[in-house]
Amino acid sequence: MCGIVGYCGPRVISDILIEGLRRLEYRGYDSAGISITDGDEFTTVKKKGKIKDLASAVPQEIDGLAGIGHTRWATHGEVTDTNAHPHTDNSGKVVIVHNGIIENYEALKSRLKQNGHRFMTQTDSEVIAHLIAELYAGDLEKALLEVLPLLKGTYGLAVMHQDEPGKIVGVRNGSPLVLGVGEDEMFLASDVTAILQYTRDAIYLNDGDLVSVTKDGYKTFDVHHNEVSKNIEQINWEINQIEKDGFPHFMEKEIFEQVESIKRAFTGRLNRDSATGHLGGLDMEPRDLLTVQRVKIIAAGTSYYASIIGAYLIERIARIPAQAELSSEVRYKNPIVEPNTLYFAVSQSGETADTLYAMRELQRKGARVLGLCNVVGSTIARESDGGVYLHSGPEIAVASTKAFTSQLTIFYVFTLILARIRHMGVEDGLDFINALEKVPSQIGELLKKTEELKTLAKKYYTYENFLFLGRGLNYAVALEGALKLKEVSYIHAEGYSAAEIKHGPIALINESTPSLFIVPDDALREKVISNMKEVKARKGRLIAFAVEGDDEVANIADDVFFVPKSHELMYPFLMVLPAQVFAYYCAIELGRNVDQPRNLAKSVTVE
Repeated sequence: MCGIVGYCGPRVISDILIEGLRRLEYRGYDSAGISITDGDEFTTVKKKGKIKDLASAVPQEIDGLAGIGHTRWATHGEVTDTNAHPHTDNSGKVVIVHNGIIENYEALKSRLKQNGHRFMTQTDSEVIAHLIAELYAGDLEKALLEVLPLLKGTYGLAVMHQDEPGKIVGVRNGSPLVLGVGEDEMFLASDVTAILQYTRDAIYLNDGDLVSVTKDGYKTFDVHHNEVSKNIEQINWEINQIEKDGFPHFMEKEIFEQVESIKRAFTGRLNRDSATGHLGGLDMEPRDLLTVQRVKIIAAGTSYYASIIGAYLIERIARIPAQAELSSEVRYKNPIVEPNTLYFAVSQSGETADTLYAMRELQRKGARVLGLCNVVGSTIARESDGGVYLHSGPEIAVASTKAFTSQLTIFYVFTLILARIRHMGVEDGLDFINALEKVPSQIGELLKKTEELKTLAKKYYTYENFLFLGRGLNYAVALEGALKLKEVSYIHAEGYSAAEIKHGPIALINESTPSLFIVPDDALREKVISNMKEVKARKGRLIAFAVEGDDEVANIADDVFFVPKSHELMYPFLMVLPAQVFAYYCAIELGRNVDQPRNLAKSVTVE
């Protein structure tokens, strides 16, 4: 969940590292630091707070032969200057930055103390520097390879040693690390966003890979120190995609990008001639899909809520039993893998630790697991048994918005494929395609009405508790709406099925707890209206997201926001957008850091 950057080359190293850390700050923003070698000694600057605090603490442009940097999401030890990375050993000859968790660090630390090592920080990461120093005998790669078997946990590491100036050694196990290949310069980073402005040539390291870089080149090794060849891949993102492009925040930009990101997710994947879809990355022919008797989806956070909708849609439309499960629970329950069950592992980053480990456990038991990711070259994308890219473009804001609707889009296309193989006729297939293709323009209509949601937020941002309520496909939209409000505004919010309100949550209803109902024009509309009336009878404040022309809902609710009339299956797209915008404006009114909410990080690479 932290961010790592490294550089060897002719540019001003402090500038490269600080700019790279700015690009990676969404991965963690408790503290940051850099360390640069000039061949004789390390210059290290560490600072609690944001990257801007680090930048102001660097006294001048620091140049040298090589450097590493880190932006921290704290796991072990308080947020202090001392606990910030990089870390060193007692001699000061070894400098490391680490993304991950060392689970057995206390035992290692105890042993090292007995050998005379003195520790300066509260972190688990510091033990790595001390272990390298203890085992170093003139070969940094060899020392690191001797250290790795001692470590239990996850790590993306970048290491320098004073006796080998101009060299950085990187290694990964469970935490992402990518090598950027330039002309007379080399880069290491947790994410391609840190290197995109300098090179488009990237090597995505696998677990167990070790890379040694200097400005003149690189060598990659396996865990046995055998040199191996790695393919260079092209980064297909554009630099403007990781800029705010005139928007005050990445979150707002990414909300507005959904017109195009949804379109990209289905473009080339809908076939009008046969009234079906095509997802080539699945590597499954219709005859293979016809044997699927059950679909299970594993995911976490926002991806889990998109998966709930996906499972509901598959079961309702394709008539195949489907279930979404939290990946963090799947791994440890000793899951049963049945024949003819198809799994999806869903993750925006493709690096979510819980989902990755659950996927591996399922594969060990013989499951076929397809990946649904946004980041090309990510671990889940590479290790899954086929899959689909979202093509959302980079999502920088910690709170996911466009990835959610892109994930929905892929599930809609997949549902269409399954349904057409089985019982759905051509006309119904074309109706489904027509409805899905209209969604981007309908999203565009909604984005013209954001001032209404801004006004709504100004009215309600002072309330401390919210309930979000929906039914059917839109139950998970209620969950996601509540999550967005919690994430970016820090207002307590809970999502429920509207039908469940009578089974406990109605006890929370009072004048100071608004209930936000999602009321599409579908088969469950009357049921939801009945739940609204129950809240109204108890003097609860009512907000409704409803369909244009629904006067009945408008007469019941205290405030209503209307979405365009659509095919009943498409309302999750139209209902989640106002929930995202409402959360955004509530956060703005409260003065929150919208793109970097407290205690959160974009990519959760630890359990």
